[in-house]
Amino acid sequence: MFDDRTINVRAQKRAIRVLGLVLACCLISAVVGVPMVEAATQKTPPSYNYSYWNEAVPAPAAYQATEIITGNTLGTGQLLEPNDLHVTEDQTVYILDSGNHRVIVTDHQFQVLRIVDSFMNDGQVDRFQQPLGLFVNDEGHLYVADTGNHRIVQLAPDGSLVQIVDTPESDLLPANFVFQPARLVVDLAGRIYVMAIGVFDGFMEFNADGTFTTFIGANRVQVDPIEYIWKRLSTREQRSQMVQFTPTEFTNLDIDEEGFIYATNGDEWGDNIKKLNAHGTDILRRNGYFSPGGDIVYYINDGPPRLIDIDVADSEIYSVLDAKQGRIFTYNGDGFLMYVFGGKGNLIGEFHTPVAIERIGDDFLVLDKALGEITVFKPTEYGQILNEAVRSYYEGDEERSSALFRRAADLNANLEYAYDGIGKSLLRQGEYKEAVHYFRQAMDRLNYSKAYLLYRKQVMREIFPTMMTCLLIFIVVYFTVRKVVNLRGRKKGVPIEME
Repeated sequence: MFDDRTINVRAQKRAIRVLGLVLACCLISAVVGVPMVEAATQKTPPSYNYSYWNEAVPAPAAYQATEIITGNTLGTGQLLEPNDLHVTEDQTVYILDSGNHRVIVTDHQFQVLRIVDSFMNDGQVDRFQQPLGLFVNDEGHLYVADTGNHRIVQLAPDGSLVQIVDTPESDLLPANFVFQPARLVVDLAGRIYVMAIGVFDGFMEFNADGTFTTFIGANRVQVDPIEYIWKRLSTREQRSQMVQFTPTEFTNLDIDEEGFIYATNGDEWGDNIKKLNAHGTDILRRNGYFSPGGDIVYYINDGPPRLIDIDVADSEIYSVLDAKQGRIFTYNGDGFLMYVFGGKGNLIGEFHTPVAIERIGDDFLVLDKALGEITVFKPTEYGQILNEAVRSYYEGDEERSSALFRRAADLNANLEYAYDGIGKSLLRQGEYKEAVHYFRQAMDRLNYSKAYLLYRKQVMREIFPTMMTCLLIFIVVYFTVRKVVNLRGRKKGVPIEME
């Protein structure tokens, strides 16, 4: 039997344990549970941008879907698992209808010009087999990544065969190498850059005559820290059964008018957009509030984005397509996010399985593989203003660029990038004081410091002549007064010295 005192003591201890357990649960909930609840309930606005603080903020729609193109509207029959698009400088559209083993060529109004589904090869009719990529150079030559036939086919504008690039032979390739080209681009010198399935060493580079030369732009090996530690602690037998650390594969590529290759890869930990020079070095500028690469708030989107296509426009503007969320992200040459549009769903302007993007002027074309259709997006007033503002700044028209960025800021007060654009335009015009004000609003510390330094020098240049003039006048007056006083002192017989 226990007395009342013993029972009270034990009851108090039990209460303390319960209270401690409750506090521990609250602490765990505060550390872990609350962000998870917020992540589950927080929704991204229909049209948005990211602020300096990495928060998704509402923004006006930059693009709106206006038309859907299908095989039936083209009059060519249903598109079966189309995989790629290409638009030439004269706005001719090439659609790679992979499931039907053909290329459909239309004008900018989607009137069919011709269908390329075969060609003559040594007197025999030859056909494509599950092609995955295509490219058309400035001379109108069509390059097709004929994946199922393990080759690249080059056709002249009249459809005649120019050359076939088969499986290359090189000491850089393993003996059992299987050539499966998936995407390709061609530079002004005729060199072919190929993204091949299962190749982790970068893009395969071929000379104009189809000779394989080297690999360029290989991704660095990205290591999961936890997996790395586990490997270090594992036995040799355990390590032999683990996945080896290998570079990530590229997912797509495009080439700009200067010959720089823009590429996307499946890297979840590093930079998933690159701009490669002739040596394969990444020179992409990442001066924005965050590194370009799609959505940055991963918990909203169920993990990092998976970029599967990239399109380069003029003035260093480029856009990437996220297959996970079906969104298109557009950046300027410095890496600032301009606008976002698209999404997954059943409404117009949303997709099921988006695989490719292209531009016709300022219009976007988005190819949906599962639905076999192309959605046409046209810019709104807000989107057009942003496009023209970036172009004007790139071309050196500071006054027009500043005016357009001001209009963009009027339409979207959340667009901090617009204030940065105004500041840069003013900086080029020598309006350093105003530039300091706008860089402060844009939270651009680097350019703020630069503008402030130039403003301080400007002020010093303006006041320096006045300061020097006043100093010289003071010196002249001082010595003149001193001389006069000394002369008067001598006349009175009392020498006076001015200190």
